[in-house]
Amino acid sequence: MELVRVQNYEEMCDLAAERIIRVVKETESPVLGLATGATPTGVYEKLVSDHRQNGTSYRHVTTFNLDEYVGLGPEDATSYFFYMMEHLFRHIDIPVGQTHIPDGLAKNPEEECVRYEREIEEHGGIDLQILGIGRNGHIGFNEPGTPFSSKTHVVKLTESTREANRPFFDAKDQVPTHAITMGLSTIMKSKKIVLLANGKMKAPVLHRLFTMDEPSPELPASILKQHPNVTIIADEEALSWTTVDELPGMRTRR
Repeated sequence: MELVRVQNYEEMCDLAAERIIRVVKETESPVLGLATGATPTGVYEKLVSDHRQNGTSYRHVTTFNLDEYVGLGPEDATSYFFYMMEHLFRHIDIPVGQTHIPDGLAKNPEEECVRYEREIEEHGGIDLQILGIGRNGHIGFNEPGTPFSSKTHVVKLTESTREANRPFFDAKDQVPTHAITMGLSTIMKSKKIVLLANGKMKAPVLHRLFTMDEPSPELPASILKQHPNVTIIADEEALSWTTVDELPGMRTRR
């Protein structure tokens, strides 16, 4: 596991975008795993800017998103499909048919999970997976207690997760209670993983991640310690609870 310390959100987004662009340019048919929410928004802005200024093409790229709310369809402004279209897909040249997001309106969400998992496997897995981290340590929507062996599944969102997503909705009771998410074992099959963290609110969970002795389902992100190619890009505020002495064995750089 490598930790890259950056000064601020802008620098974090610059570095993450550079890594994505490198994979897009150097891989014949890259498969990207994408995240949503506040953390990666700036990264997508960088990708759009690069596409417009430098002509980086995404015609050969396939994407799989981490998750989608159960009960929200593509036209819903609070769905992750809508988010991806607004922040990335409609601004670059990626064919819509090469973008994949779980169907939040599937009549049988459990069958949708099986279908989504199979589709990822049929595309050869994910080359580069982008992750954020929740304040309770969730990655994707894998809440504390999720088995490390989990595949794509339906999850009941914790109240803390729903509260964290409250700003994207008009009222708390409009925040969905369930979501479809890639499982932890699905994420771990990715060839490379980049986890992004910024802001003081992420400092406690990063400190917990770095200092815990053994990976535990109670902190879902801790499974990443078992992956051979993980980079964490975090800003100074997100690392404000952590000292160098608490990072034994971890490669760190600025």
